[in-house]
Amino acid sequence: MTQFARHFLLALQFFTRIPVTGRLADWVGFSPAMLRASAAHFPGVGWIVGALTAAVLWGLLLVLPAVPAAPWVAAVASTVFGVLLTGAFHEDGLADLADGLGGSMDRTRALEIMKDSRIGSYGAIALVLAVLAKVALLALLAQVDAWLAVVALFAAHVTSRTVPLFVIRTLAHVGDTPQSKSKPLAESIGNAGLAAGLLWWALAMALVVWLLPAAPWAQAVLGALIGLGWMWRLLQRRLQGFTGDGLGATQQVSEVLFYLGLCLSLP
Repeated sequence: MTQFARHFLLALQFFTRIPVTGRLADWVGFSPAMLRASAAHFPGVGWIVGALTAAVLWGLLLVLPAVPAAPWVAAVASTVFGVLLTGAFHEDGLADLADGLGGSMDRTRALEIMKDSRIGSYGAIALVLAVLAKVALLALLAQVDAWLAVVALFAAHVTSRTVPLFVIRTLAHVGDTPQSKSKPLAESIGNAGLAAGLLWWALAMALVVWLLPAAPWAQAVLGALIGLGWMWRLLQRRLQGFTGDGLGATQQVSEVLFYLGLCLSLP
């Protein structure tokens, strides 16, 4: 249990701006092996990020006046809060991957472009479209049912942080090994780590189904799985493996398609 908590807190420290400092950081510790083990807790980080962003969405939907713009304001604010909470970690990966794959059909050149910290036109377009899609779909859900939007936001954050584990499990890491800060984390994940990640996800979905049993959650998860399949194929075909940016992009695409699958299945 002690190792479980340390690995979870290390994942939280790596993927969010939530402070893990002082004596707590000393207790957690750090090593490349621990960072690899923390990959199993990606979905656990989704629990924290999802719960906090969902709380912001719910709170705003409660206090804002009942006008047509209210769901949009709440959706924008909760999205901004989520970006601040994670330091735009996954959004940055999406932008870098779009720049690399859009900037060159050559694998080596694409990987070089992805290491450039400057954002290009492909990255900017991908980032804008992803944020707009998330805001629009959340606002639509909130207009249909405020509580559905809140629960969906939580579920999407957990699910979209679960699907990249399958990318890590089935593809090779092809980033710049000496310079990639995600290399120890993303190098591989074993069966036990994958099972732990799936347990985080299963517990979240059990809670979600208990809260809203009639909602079409299966279709939402199917949307996320379609996102996983598309990103897996794209990474395998263009890069013959994955990078940290590819994992971030997979999270973003799966989150958007989770919302879309849910929206398309509403009566």
